[in-house]
Amino acid sequence: MHAALRAWTELADGVYARPHTAQRLNVGLVVGAERCAVIDTRSSHGQGRDLARAVRAITPKPWVLVNTHAHWDHCFGNAVFTGAPIWGHPACARRLAVDGEAERRAARADALAEGDARLAEEVADVVITPPGRLVAGEAAIDLGGRRLWLAHLGRGHTDGDVVAEVEGVVFAGDLLEEGAPPDFGDAFPLDWPATLEALLPHLGAVVVPGHGGLLRRADAEEQAALHAEVARAAREAHAAALPVDRAAGALPLPPEAAEVALRRAWRQLDAEGRA
Repeated sequence: MHAALRAWTELADGVYARPHTAQRLNVGLVVGAERCAVIDTRSSHGQGRDLARAVRAITPKPWVLVNTHAHWDHCFGNAVFTGAPIWGHPACARRLAVDGEAERRAARADALAEGDARLAEEVADVVITPPGRLVAGEAAIDLGGRRLWLAHLGRGHTDGDVVAEVEGVVFAGDLLEEGAPPDFGDAFPLDWPATLEALLPHLGAVVVPGHGGLLRRADAEEQAALHAEVARAAREAHAAALPVDRAAGALPLPPEAAEVALRRAWRQLDAEGRA
């Protein structure tokens, strides 16, 4: 069997996930009668080309791309898929178009922090390619004989998260993760619980998170409860004007993640107070 073919896990007929050691990132592939959809494109042109070869080991059909959000590890491979329509939220497109160089700087810093100097160098050559097919609410991509449902259910990990569902398999992007605390760096902690509650009715037996192993519905429910607790504790700490280091101890998160979550939540609450 071809090495690239072994890397895919078939979750339903023609629906695949491909996990990667780098960043424990997951990407998806959905094959229809006329075209295929590639869900997220990895972190650089080199990684994108690796993914493109793996897709071609499954199908020769024309591809479309879906970006679950604007973070570099999910979309810096876009340019490799020449001519492919790219679907994503307007906030994802705006961040890449307007703040692409800031995202590149973040990418290099993250790669260096992970000890990957080669990836940090590759990021310098990335042609940042934003989505052009925008999904502000819901959309369906006709792949020929099957439809891939896309939706923005609210703010959470970012302001532009898009989920994809087909044949009972949901690709959740970084709204859900496995094996690590949620990443709150660009998050909206007060909105994240409601977004996950909106996602739960769409979940089937298999959920593909942005990073880590496959999840079940019960895992997603557990994460929704955690985010609800974070939002509740952040509101209480803000109302009591507690210092961050003291308030962080009340959150069900590691200290560093708790502090980031608090600062992001308090930023939202302060904005509400000024409105």
